[in-house]
Amino acid sequence: MVDDSERTRRTIEAVWRVESARLIGGLARFLGDLTLAEDLAQEALVAALEHWPAAGVPQNPGAWLMTAAKNRAVDLRRHEQMRLEKQPAIAADALAPCLEEPTSDEVGDDLLRLVLIACHPVLSTEARAALTLRLVGGLTTDEIARAFLLPEPTVAQRIVRAKRTLNVARVPFEVPRGGDLEARLPSVLEVIYLIFNEGYSAAAGDDWIRPELCQDALRLGRILAALVPAEAEVHGLVALMELHASRMRTRIDARGEPVLLLDQDRSRWDLLLLRRGLAALERAEALRRPLGPYTLQAAISACHARARTAAETDWNRIVALYDALVELTQSPVVELNRAVAVSMALGPAAGLELVDELALDPALRGYHWVSTVRGDLLVKLGRMAEARPEFERAASLVPSDRERARLLARASACG
Repeated sequence: MVDDSERTRRTIEAVWRVESARLIGGLARFLGDLTLAEDLAQEALVAALEHWPAAGVPQNPGAWLMTAAKNRAVDLRRHEQMRLEKQPAIAADALAPCLEEPTSDEVGDDLLRLVLIACHPVLSTEARAALTLRLVGGLTTDEIARAFLLPEPTVAQRIVRAKRTLNVARVPFEVPRGGDLEARLPSVLEVIYLIFNEGYSAAAGDDWIRPELCQDALRLGRILAALVPAEAEVHGLVALMELHASRMRTRIDARGEPVLLLDQDRSRWDLLLLRRGLAALERAEALRRPLGPYTLQAAISACHARARTAAETDWNRIVALYDALVELTQSPVVELNRAVAVSMALGPAAGLELVDELALDPALRGYHWVSTVRGDLLVKLGRMAEARPEFERAASLVPSDRERARLLARASACG
């Protein structure tokens, strides 16, 4: 049985996940200092942990946290003014903005500002992901470390260095507009999708999926879509994540083994997430033509979502969408995915011909999916003796122990 103090603690944790980004963003706008803003937000959280168990959770917990943090900011500024021996009137003028309640537009800008700062291109991709989960996602350093299977000191160092880099680079605390905003968004979308993919198909460790990371990425994507509703690719990314997430419960079987898309029980797909994904895709398609890369990927995923059975999948349309995606991205990985679609539309021999050409691409050297796909197609063609070394090569390239064991089992099954 959960006692009142434990219930209050869980409530505080839930409030923090929802309110921390707005809190840090608002404080950063007042103070112009990201590190100090986070420190003050954390102090407000500590104050809540001290006061709420006895006094009860306030009616507007987000406002309570903001007031506590602002009061602490005022105290710090007063001490700083006194240290510099400024006149009281000047100090009062300097503190006035901190005492004002932000408008709804400012709240939205605060969140967007924080997202854009956390995902700034001046940072490495790994640093952007860690800082975004920390500042916008409300995760602790320990939670981020566990999510990415990294030592906590490593994640802590990434976050500290990221903040230092932002300070040294003098990244402005402002929301870019027009073309400047459009130029910054790809960096944000890249980070959110990286977080989602790490949850949807874990790169290392014993777990195939990490649903918590997918949920964090979805929440970030939905926040961003609300902040910039006219940006088509934001809706495209949200659609892609919603549609993928709708299949989450069918990706792993009762033994904990992965289930291929075409073998999944479609009656167990999450209909709410499917509807949300298709609705987001419609918004993206209505906002922009030609379609961007995330929207094209969402459209491909929608082909699977709309098929009641695997046999009803419109593979010809999927190939056409991949044609557009290859043209847009010039990515050999996308070409490999297209080859799989071609094998479904025109037969394994047609797909194998494309994969054999891609295997010569230096960019795909060491990419285990080339050998995995080639092994799959050779099995479908009955060429088991050729398939076995492909699965063995793929097994030698994967970082996951469970995936390696699965591929070696497939190699053994080739006889």
